[in-house]
Amino acid sequence: KKSHVFASQFYAPWCGHCKKLEPVWNEVGIEMKNMGSPVKVGKMDATSFSSIASEFGVRGYPTIKLLKGDLAYNYRGPRTKDDIIEFANRVAGPLIRPLPSQHMFEHVQKRHRVLFVYVGGESPLKEKYIEVASELIVYTYFFSASEDVLPEYVTLPELPAVVVFKDGTYFVYDEYEDGELSSWINRERFQGYLNVDGFTLYELGDTGKLVAIAVIDDKNSSVEHTRLKSIIQEVARDYRDHFHRDFQFGHMDGNDYINSLLMDDLTIPTIVVLNTSNQQYFLPDRHIENTEDMVQFINNILDGTAEAQGGDGLLQRIKRIIYDAKSTVVSVFKSSPLLGCFLFGLPLGVISIMCYGICTADTDGGADEHEAAKKENGDRELTDEGSEEEQEEEKNGKYTELSDGELKQKDIMEKKKD
Repeated sequence: KKSHVFASQFYAPWCGHCKKLEPVWNEVGIEMKNMGSPVKVGKMDATSFSSIASEFGVRGYPTIKLLKGDLAYNYRGPRTKDDIIEFANRVAGPLIRPLPSQHMFEHVQKRHRVLFVYVGGESPLKEKYIEVASELIVYTYFFSASEDVLPEYVTLPELPAVVVFKDGTYFVYDEYEDGELSSWINRERFQGYLNVDGFTLYELGDTGKLVAIAVIDDKNSSVEHTRLKSIIQEVARDYRDHFHRDFQFGHMDGNDYINSLLMDDLTIPTIVVLNTSNQQYFLPDRHIENTEDMVQFINNILDGTAEAQGGDGLLQRIKRIIYDAKSTVVSVFKSSPLLGCFLFGLPLGVISIMCYGICTADTDGGADEHEAAKKENGDRELTDEGSEEEQEEEKNGKYTELSDGELKQKDIMEKKKD
């Protein structure tokens, strides 16, 4: 029904991730109902209703969609109760939320690290803003306000305008410098400096930016760890005008995820720049001592003089398959050695037995043929030559036959004489 908004989880009964999400999804339904939310929460077995799942473009499980009128919005955030509820309330509400007073603006600004605001009356820019909001509401809120509602420190070159408030300051959209409004908002929906994890990297892939990361141990307070983090923060803040269109900055706690991503063992602390669009990465060819070194490293990447590693070529794909297979085997043995022995030892044992059987069969067959040939040759030798006894018997036999013949001839001759 177009008057209702539905949050639906498409699942498969055999899907482990779906079973893990089930208690969270139940909590989402209960809390949304208690809040009096207009969003109706449900789920659908995509294997039983495959035609409906196909109609909504479900390609994996679980898939969470919010259905609002004729539109279906995909949820791509963390699978936690609070994040899912926040997404549902954001998408279910109005596309553009008005801020009627300075007090309301200040209240909203405190709740949002990144805040997009349209300033002005009706205009083609506002129509474009509404169009972009209908697509990107899955990621962030969109607000509108009059100029007198904004803080006094905000100066706009002209109206109407689209402004983003973040990182303790604000930036105004410029169509000539920033290109399409949708691209600009997609780039600007992140803070300049982030605590990066696997999910954040996945989201940053949509921005087309390179991601410069200080890979450190958050629990390690040594000078080197804090120094690299500070360098990245300073570049993000002081060189925004130079790099913000091409680069996102942040730090990552620990190297486990980055090692699996790069199929390499990075020693922390270190700095790496990732290209999420083609899986390439860049490592500095010398030690990063200060901000100037980092700026030089970034400029080398931009002008093509820095050497790119990784990528999504054929060799890298083969390497990824081997690496993933190796990682799977190691993780299975680490978590459960007995299960690992059963899963991998049993097939190897069967294959070994089969190979042994085949090799043994060939060897025995050869031996049998050899023995048969030997026996045949032996028979031939015995037939042609015979043993000394057989040769003696043969001679005696011939002698006896000749003697009998001579005796017969003698009998015939004697009969003739008679």
